[in-house]
Formats: sequence, C-alpha cells, structure tokens
Amino acid sequence: MLKIIAIILLAISTAGAGYFGWTQKKSNDAVTEKVAELTQKVEEADKKVEATEEDLAASKELLPPLMTKAQELEAVKAAFSSGTVLKDLEAVYSKEKKGLSPERQLGLAGVRLLTNGTKDPATVEAFQKALEMTDWKSQQKVICAAQNALAAAGEKVKVMSECMTDASAGKSAAKNDAADTNKADAKETAGKDAHGKGDKKDAKKDTHAVHWDYEGEMGPENWGKEFATCGRGKSQAPLNIKGPFEKVRFSVAPDYKQGPLKILNNGHTIQVNVAIGSKIRIDGKPYDLLQFHFHRPSEEHIDGKPSAMVVHFVHKNAEGELAVLGVMLREGNENPGIKTLWTYAPKNESAEVMPEGVMFNPANLLPREMDFFHYDGSLTTPPCTEKVKFFILKTQVNISKEQVTDFPFKMNARPIQAANGRPIYTN
Repeated sequence: MLKIIAIILLAISTAGAGYFGWTQKKSNDAVTEKVAELTQKVEEADKKVEATEEDLAASKELLPPLMTKAQELEAVKAAFSSGTVLKDLEAVYSKEKKGLSPERQLGLAGVRLLTNGTKDPATVEAFQKALEMTDWKSQQKVICAAQNALAAAGEKVKVMSECMTDASAGKSAAKNDAADTNKADAKETAGKDAHGKGDKKDAKKDTHAVHWDYEGEMGPENWGKEFATCGRGKSQAPLNIKGPFEKVRFSVAPDYKQGPLKILNNGHTIQVNVAIGSKIRIDGKPYDLLQFHFHRPSEEHIDGKPSAMVVHFVHKNAEGELAVLGVMLREGNENPGIKTLWTYAPKNESAEVMPEGVMFNPANLLPREMDFFHYDGSLTTPPCTEKVKFFILKTQVNISKEQVTDFPFKMNARPIQAANGRPIYTN
C-alpha cells in the first residue's frame, strides 16, 4: 500500500514539475518576444534621433544667415519707426496729379508696413491698392510683393504659385483648412466689380491655377466648382429688375472729374482706370470711383429684357465697401464718349494704354436723370464676393449698333441670378 502511495506521489510531483517547466517556458518565450519588440523600437528611435540630429545640424547652418536677415529687418524697421519718412513720402506723393504708379504705390505700402506693421488697416489698404493698379502681365514683382504682404497681414488672399514663399504657402494652406474655405474666394478684396483690375487681381491670383470664362468647361454654370461663393452665395448678381419695389428716400450724386485716359483689355472686358478725385455720394456718403468697364449684353435685365450693353462704374468707400453704378446702353445714335474710348481700346488682351494728351471724363457716359433701382449683390465674376451695392439707373444712354459690334467681346455677361427673397428698391 505504501508503495502505491509512493508511486502516486511521484507521479503527481513529476506532473507538477512538468507543468511548472511548461509555464516557465511560455513565460520566457513571452519575455523574449517583448524584448525583441522593445529592441526594434529602440533601434527605430535611434534612427529618428540620428535623423533629428542631422536636421538640427542643417538648421544650425541656416541659422546665422537667417539671424542676420532678422537683424537687418529690425534695423530697417527701427529706422522707419518714428513715422517721419512715411509722412514725408505721403506729402510728396500727395502732389502727384496723375496718381501713383503701381511701383510707387507698392513702395508707399512697404514704408507703411515697416512703420506701422501688418495690423495697420492703412497698410493693408495700400497693398490692396497696389494690386488693383497692377498689370498682371508686366508687373509680376509688384503683384508678388503685395500678395505676400497681405498674406503676412493675415488677409484672405490666395497667393499665386509664381509668388509663393514658404511662409505664404503655410498661411494659404492654413486658410484653406478653415470652415469658410473658398478655393477662389481668396481676398474678398479689393474693390472692383471683378472685371476691373480688382477682378483681374482676384481672378489672376486664382486663375493661374483655375481659369474661368463665359462659355465652355469653366463657363458661369461651372464657376461654383472652383469658386465656392459663385455657387453657394445667396446674394449673387446680376438680377432681373422687376416690381414690386420698395421705396428709399436717399439719392446718388456722381462728381466725376476729367483725367488722363487709362484704358486696357484685361481679357474679359474693356476697362478704364480712373485717377484719384472722382467720387459718388450715396445717401451723402462718399465713394471713390476706381474704374469702369463694359458688359455685352447688359448683365442686369429690366422686366426680363437686357439692353445692348451696360457700363459698370465701380466705387469703394473708406471702409472698403463696394458700390456699382450701372448705366444701361441701348442701341440708338452714336455715343461720342464711347467713340473716344473705342478709338484707343486694345482689341486683344493688353497692358494699360495711356494715349498721350487724351483726357476723359466718366461723366460723359451718364444720363442727366439719376433715378435708380437698387439691390444688394456681388461681384459678377469669380470670386463672386458678396456685399456689393448695385445702383442701376432707370434712364438709358444711346450706343450705336456699330459701336456695339466694335466691342471686342461678343458676350461677357453673367446670367441672371436667383433673387432669394432680396428686395429691389427704387427712389
């Protein structure tokens, strides 16, 4: 009996030893696997450390010249910080009867930037003005400088690929991630019904990547694919002007001045840039006339009918608000003012032309009566920025059939947009 008990105890102890050995082996295997995993992670970490050290070494090589540039910039800013140079420059430029060239306007903006910094509204305004004045084909340096300055100031401007710096690329990417991202609604900028240089500015900074047109794949029905506001906006222009109307009691009073003729074909319309001094008062509030341009046929319709053409006078006030005065052109007698403009208007896309000794007063294109229809709309070309006040005069002006035919664009009018409940006013 004792022998049997001894055998049983031996068997139990042997089984226990085997089980213990098996569990130890499993534990050792797990530990080995964990060690291998940790070893791999350590090796990967070592490689990352090596790469970081290499990057750090490369950065250290770049640091001295960057510090030198930063010191130079601080020295320049300190030299301008008193504001004396800015005051002197503004005083000199205020005497320019013909207005500033784009290069001088950019220089003035640069001095304001160095004196007051990027948060100064006058600095932003000065760079925006430089963009508005610039010809996109021959003055790319001015454009790049202004766009990068506006990007640095935190403005919603999409910098052209030709102008992109590391800093502006980063700002552009960050803005594109914002909730109100609009592929082309870069800066709601600058004060022009988008056929002016403002248009060319907005269009060009986007059209280097995205082209738009009045027909084909990027015609008006497809603008919204690349320019979000054109497709999603609820206050788009132009409108079909029809009753019932709501009454307003204020008036619009143009005070346009004669100045040197500055005319160009920007690829979408014929545009005339206007020297400083011409204004319009809307309910007593002054707006500066920036430029005027033409559409064929008229973009606005009256009771469902377009006119042969329309001229849009584009204004901006001190707060940056835009106002467009529209004069409908109907077929009739020859228009002397149009005759002068068409004489010098380039037939193909061109830089600004300034014929020597030729003066022009925008008032030559206005009727005597200033009764109007009024609605809140948008730029009528990409990026279709909204909050633009439209005033369409009730009295139309004659233009001959031949003059309509001589306009170098057979059609450059955006289709009528949905009113979406917007009221139309009349005085």
